[in-house]
Amino acid sequence: MNKVTINKYSSYPAMQLASRTWPDKQLNNAPIWCSVDLRDGNQALITPMSLQEKLDFFKLLVKIGFKEIEAGFPSAAQVEFDFIRTLIENQHIPEDVRIQVLVQSREHLIARTIEALSGAHKPIVHLYNPTSENQRRIVFRKDKKEIIAIALEGVRWIKKYAGKSGLEVQLEYSPESFTGTEPEFALQICEAVINEWQPSATNKI
Repeated sequence: MNKVTINKYSSYPAMQLASRTWPDKQLNNAPIWCSVDLRDGNQALITPMSLQEKLDFFKLLVKIGFKEIEAGFPSAAQVEFDFIRTLIENQHIPEDVRIQVLVQSREHLIARTIEALSGAHKPIVHLYNPTSENQRRIVFRKDKKEIIAIALEGVRWIKKYAGKSGLEVQLEYSPESFTGTEPEFALQICEAVINEWQPSATNKI
């Protein structure tokens, strides 16, 4: 390996948390596995799957036993929107399976996403916005406070549009480009989102 290349990037900062206890804990219950194949896999293909191919893949994931399936990015393309509607309208989602969708923290995209989810049983809305130092400085030209505001606006828009449609949703939040984000800022923005969502036993995040 080229020695210049391996020294090109600085190492990721180590977390020094003397009071942490989680490494000593053991899992006593099976975790909830969420498949993201229909979203990530399809976006990366030169020739994306057709609606029927996506439906066949969804049925396979259900057969395997997944209880949470990130089925797509309905605000990104019409075929993605149509697929979510097909799953819901044709009742392809078993009662014990929840679909999840991805959306950026932008109002018109969130409105379109909630529209796609109409009639779904407790879907999960996976919200994200860029948080890395490079994206803040170069792309958005915003400081940390302004980047947090983008995330919080997204949470409020989800509440607004889901409330209008009578849709009960669960929130998932991702600080995009997490590995390029300072750990303390990643924690700060996640805690701000949690505080805005106000999760409970029946309204998780």
